[in-house]
Amino acid sequence: MTTPPVDRLLDFTDRVALVTGSGSGHGRGIALRFAEAGASVAVHYRESGEGAREVARTIEGGGGRAATLQADLTEGREVDRLFDQVLEAFDHLDVVVNNAGLYPLSPLDEMAEEEWESVVRANLKSVHLCTQAAARRMPRGGAVVNVASIEGLQPMPNHAHYAASKAAVLMHTRVAALELGPRGIRVNAVSPGLLGREGLEEAWPEGVEAWLRVVPLGRMGTSTDVADACLFLASEAARWITGANLVVDGGGVVARPAF
Repeated sequence: MTTPPVDRLLDFTDRVALVTGSGSGHGRGIALRFAEAGASVAVHYRESGEGAREVARTIEGGGGRAATLQADLTEGREVDRLFDQVLEAFDHLDVVVNNAGLYPLSPLDEMAEEEWESVVRANLKSVHLCTQAAARRMPRGGAVVNVASIEGLQPMPNHAHYAASKAAVLMHTRVAALELGPRGIRVNAVSPGLLGREGLEEAWPEGVEAWLRVVPLGRMGTSTDVADACLFLASEAARWITGANLVVDGGGVVARPAF
């Protein structure tokens, strides 16, 4: 195998990336970062249509290529339709970032069955269906990156559904890497720690305070922190990495913050 030059390791020119849930939140940052690296980006959304179109306009305004595509990722037929639309728009698909998901809070003894099922469907079933669809369409050299969470590694109160779903995503990542590796498709995960967002400090001051008090690098994460980890794992710089989980949390897991 020819080793790529250093200046091409993070070059995604002529590559196509699908970023799920990229019409808003941290998925937006991931989509924009891949475009900055030269990728054509399929901007997926379920309900944030205007946000997705704004992301696409930003990419195109910078000279890139983008398409906005809507789908419910918990339905197999919709996932297949989404991936077929990506191929129609760009002719091929090289990278899938499974970012879409839910992040609710609910005490274990008050959690409704429907709430448990909705989180597992959004966070785990969508990863399975999208990885399956990617495996059926990707060429050798393709990469899947699953956005998991440090809660897949350590617990947090009121998050039985979320933590369980993310732990399952980590194991799904490893199994997929095992099965798809011989076909030249790499599958890895990124586990972010606490990510800053507008209004978080007002909505959850005690959690933010606890995090900042103990995390070694002394801050919350940003969309770009997560995006760059995804970019690395999908790139040639990670060409011999599969089945891995890259923790991106400023040292939070090391400190084991008590929330």
